[in-house]
Amino acid sequence: MVLAFSGGKDSLLALARLSADPDWRVVRLLTTLNESYQRIAMHGVRRSLLEEQARALDLPLDLVFLPADGGNTEYEAALSRRLVEYQAVGINQVAFGDLFLEDVRRYRETHLAQVGMTGLFPLWGQPTDGLARRFITEGFRAIVVCVDTTQLDPSFAGREFDDRFLDTLPPTVDPCGERGEFHTFVYDGPPFNRPIPFQRGQTVLRDQRFQYCELHPLSPEPNPADIRPRGRPP
Repeated sequence: MVLAFSGGKDSLLALARLSADPDWRVVRLLTTLNESYQRIAMHGVRRSLLEEQARALDLPLDLVFLPADGGNTEYEAALSRRLVEYQAVGINQVAFGDLFLEDVRRYRETHLAQVGMTGLFPLWGQPTDGLARRFITEGFRAIVVCVDTTQLDPSFAGREFDDRFLDTLPPTVDPCGERGEFHTFVYDGPPFNRPIPFQRGQTVLRDQRFQYCELHPLSPEPNPADIRPRGRPP
């Protein structure tokens, strides 16, 4: 199967869950990028960092490019073309890291059904506070790269996704940011064979709503001392 991959915590948790189940095998990652800016849609993370994640996960990465001013019609058309290519090589299922939003799940399943594919939701229905805490205790490390300032204070952008972050979230904000309150970039954890090197940059408000923390890639060459067998905790 293919995993819809944003580079954030839910994607990595879904990958870890699927990798632990012998009935499933993720063979590729699929990510949508803003064509003009070469960044992950919504998260704002650079393509080069996404590609570093894929290399550290030892998985092929497929990219779907979306126009900056495109809407759902363009998104669905571009994604459908890629899905048809998967079907041609015998891949008929896409996994997602969605947690509880019924309308999002129905939308994904309806779109997949139009091209004869099905969806899998390995994290569906799990309590999000426990899931967020488990992400941390299992050795994953992530940084908050985008905050919706209509739901969360912009000062949360650029913070480490850790217990302190969770402890200081307002009660109206989901611990996993499932309603789009925030997005993350995972730079280390059990599925990786090495951590992803990066440097924090400035935070920037875009569209008068979203506070982004800029991440700058460091050396693309992995440090041999950092490389470890895949699946080994850091």
